[in-house]
Amino acid sequence: MVEWLLEPLQYGFFQRGLIAGIIVAFSCGVLSAFIVWRGMAFIGDALAHAVLPGIVLSIVLGIHVLIGALAAAVLSVIGIGALTKNKGFKEDTAIGVIFAGAFALGILLMSQVSSFKDLSHILFGNILGVSSLDVILITVVGVIVIGSVFLFYKELLVTSFDPTHAKAIGLSPQLIHFALLILVAATTVLATQTVGVVLVLALLVTPAAAASLLVRELVKIIKLSIVFAVSAIIAGFYLSYYFDLASGATIVLILTLFFIIAFIISKIRVSNIKR
Repeated sequence: MVEWLLEPLQYGFFQRGLIAGIIVAFSCGVLSAFIVWRGMAFIGDALAHAVLPGIVLSIVLGIHVLIGALAAAVLSVIGIGALTKNKGFKEDTAIGVIFAGAFALGILLMSQVSSFKDLSHILFGNILGVSSLDVILITVVGVIVIGSVFLFYKELLVTSFDPTHAKAIGLSPQLIHFALLILVAATTVLATQTVGVVLVLALLVTPAAAASLLVRELVKIIKLSIVFAVSAIIAGFYLSYYFDLASGATIVLILTLFFIIAFIISKIRVSNIKR
């Protein structure tokens, strides 16, 4: 058993991938609770697709993928904010417009690249192929995201549960919501490196969705979300290594299994209470 766990760790690609994956899992676990509580699941999916043109352009221009993806994500958030604030659109409408347009642009740009195979990791993830520079950038962005959430935890908590009270004590729910969107955008970029554009929503939503079935307090949901996300990353890595499976899809399926187990446990609890 010990040899089974230690063998992959002798390889640099596995070490780098595992470190990057755990950092991504922490970031997604922390933000997942707020995404679920605020009903922001759709925006996580939209941002995952909206980063596609930034990723493709960064490859074409020869700059780092994370830089291009982050720029595209931030521009998408700014566009969503501008449409909802100045033009009176509902947020889900603005998200739909930005999401569809950006993803279509990304597909168009991909069609102009000679080898689609080189870009397939964008859609389905390739965490085992991360470089040392990737790990550094993922670490920097991850620390900023996690640090920001813990630094402004009270503000996020108040605006999530009682926006009216938040206004009364001098907070700006709109500004905090916009800041949260930026953090979600940054985390989305990190998650695409792990599971790809297609599956990123699962990493952003499923951990907290499963945790909320088992616990009620936000702090406990965040902690359990982190446990689920990190466990899925680690298990997914080992399974993909030993059984030659797609790492991104394996990670998402493990998270889905966690959700199913949590759902069953919650139903058993309810039935026991009724008795």
